[in-house]
Amino acid sequence: MDPLTALRDFTIRGELEKIVRFGGEFRFGNEYSFPCSVETAYRSTKGNRYTLETLVHYIKNHHLRHPDYIQNTVSLGIPPVSLPDRKPLLEYLQGKISSTDSIEYRPEEPAFAANRVSTDLTVVPDEKKLDFMSMIKEAEKPLKDREALLECKNRDFYSVLVAATKREEERQRIESQQRKDGLVAKSRLMGADERGLGFADEMGYDATPKPKMHLKGSKIGEGVPIILVPSAFQTLITIYNVKEFLEDGVYIPTDVKVKQMKGARPDCVTVQKKLSRDRVVTAYEVRDKPSTLKAEDWDRVVAVFVLGKEWQFKDWPYKDHVEIFNKIIGFYMRFEDDSLESAKNVKQWNVKIISISKNKRHQDRAAALEVWDRLEEFVRSRTHS
Repeated sequence: MDPLTALRDFTIRGELEKIVRFGGEFRFGNEYSFPCSVETAYRSTKGNRYTLETLVHYIKNHHLRHPDYIQNTVSLGIPPVSLPDRKPLLEYLQGKISSTDSIEYRPEEPAFAANRVSTDLTVVPDEKKLDFMSMIKEAEKPLKDREALLECKNRDFYSVLVAATKREEERQRIESQQRKDGLVAKSRLMGADERGLGFADEMGYDATPKPKMHLKGSKIGEGVPIILVPSAFQTLITIYNVKEFLEDGVYIPTDVKVKQMKGARPDCVTVQKKLSRDRVVTAYEVRDKPSTLKAEDWDRVVAVFVLGKEWQFKDWPYKDHVEIFNKIIGFYMRFEDDSLESAKNVKQWNVKIISISKNKRHQDRAAALEVWDRLEEFVRSRTHS
């Protein structure tokens, strides 16, 4: 008599209470005894064979809901019967079906003889090692795999992008205001010192009057250097997107920035070089209305982003392009796959052509660094000339 047949026989006879565990074996009344850990002929849908301990516990607790049953088996350290196997196993043990494909007797298995129960009730220690990981996996029901979790169906991250953009714009606005406030404060302190109040010296500023350099000279005038950009939208760099390009090394189309901006159009933008670890950081003013510059303001103009059109330089205080680009460094921004025909005028001027990609934004940083390198080299040459 094998253990599966004996268990089915006792179940049909309604004598499950006669199956009692003593140490490491089950005793079926006074008729049979089998080791608790012996594998039966009933194979699970996962391929393993159920032990007699698992089947005895299940048939005595099949009335429990599956979650409660699983929790009970985990607490007792008994491997459970899986959910797909519960119904067919119960029907077989109760005699409702005579056989099932899950029952598989191996030819090499020795037949289990009808062992008489010994009257020696000495408890045999159960040395079976429990596989807790298998018990946990048996109780788990996988819902999603790693790829399914990464798909994020029916999720819209546009609101996250909008919120991040707003935070970044607010940060830039605050930093710009702080820089402007610092420049204004410095200017007032220096002006106060010139009137004999002595504040600038206490704050650590050099209050020694600096002579202004006018157009006849070649050095930069006193104050914050100025960079001019075109006011036309058909150029790549404008007053709207120059800050992101020069400070962060990211090109954002003008029409996109216009839609994102709130409030009035800026007349002046302050930029600093943030793409290096230099301790000394110089601030630059960016403007797009040369007509509003005073005579002394032109002394501070160090660079211009050209549009490639002659009318951009109308009413400038210079006689021709040669004089302009001797005193001011020029940059022409273009997409790398644009026709060179559009830059035929620029190629005749002393202007640095900077190319960027239409789609590869990770290349913008290199273009911005090239602008900074050439600008700083030009400013040093004017300062020391």
